[in-house]
Amino acid sequence: MNALLCLLQVAAAAPDRVQLRFDTAEAVAVLRFLETQQSDWPDLFGTAGYQRLKARETAMHREFSDSDFAAFVRSDSLGRRAGELRRALTDWEQADVAGASRRALAYLPPEAHIHATVYVVIKPRTNSFVFDVQTDPAIFLYLDPRTTRPRFENTVAHELHHIGYASVTGRADSIVAALTDSVRSAAEWMGALGEGFAMLAAAGGPEVHPHAASPPADRDRWDHDVANFNQDLRTLDRFFLDVIGRRLATPDTIRAVAFTFYGVQGPWYTVGWKMAVTIERRFGRPELIRCMLNPRLLLARYNAAADDSLARWSPELLQALGMEER
Repeated sequence: MNALLCLLQVAAAAPDRVQLRFDTAEAVAVLRFLETQQSDWPDLFGTAGYQRLKARETAMHREFSDSDFAAFVRSDSLGRRAGELRRALTDWEQADVAGASRRALAYLPPEAHIHATVYVVIKPRTNSFVFDVQTDPAIFLYLDPRTTRPRFENTVAHELHHIGYASVTGRADSIVAALTDSVRSAAEWMGALGEGFAMLAAAGGPEVHPHAASPPADRDRWDHDVANFNQDLRTLDRFFLDVIGRRLATPDTIRAVAFTFYGVQGPWYTVGWKMAVTIERRFGRPELIRCMLNPRLLLARYNAAADDSLARWSPELLQALGMEER
């Protein structure tokens, strides 16, 4: 069963919650050139995947031009990969995207919805990401032959959770709207811990390793980084207090520090995941989902769930957020 049919089945089963398109046109156009060496640049550059990829890279202030992309497509290094890229696309089209959608929905509140286009693309940068989640949500997945079908399904579930999470962030925004500017800024950055929620949702539960479908090196890296949880939580605690105390004085300075916590899968992922797992194991999944909608409550409920082996958020931070441990 191909991925498009899976997506249509999910949408039919939950029409109000899931509306997905699976768009491989950009990848197909690149592969057509690699396999025939006949260029049809208007056909490639006119695809929605290419146009939106260009818009995203431009928004990120990265160089991205049609001529540079054409040179990338013509490159010998990409040409040598045509066969493996075609095989990967064929394999991904058999993925259980329906199952990935169900895993994402299981970690979202009932009012959340997943309306998005999934673009599979061949491009110079090897990252996958979500884009324009508030107005026209898109998921861009880099076509990587090293990514097995189970790993692809995990990535899809992760990104679908982001889309669903974004659909209900208005409630979180209303919760923090009354806070002072610096406290609100800190609370908004706590939303980045949603990377950890997505890791948990994509795995399917707290008993499944987040990198069960990944190569051993990725699993080892994750385990090594999770072992630094206590130190990383304290680092994030200091970051939030520095934002609240205006020791990080400008949005650009705050953003620069906050982005160091992304890395490959840095503290936003590992700390968020460990917090989510701890809350779910102690209080259950419904309580975890409730915390997802209130970043201040998330910290307090984590503190209540944590045992003595785990670092906790500081009383100073909870007090600054107007929260008591509960």
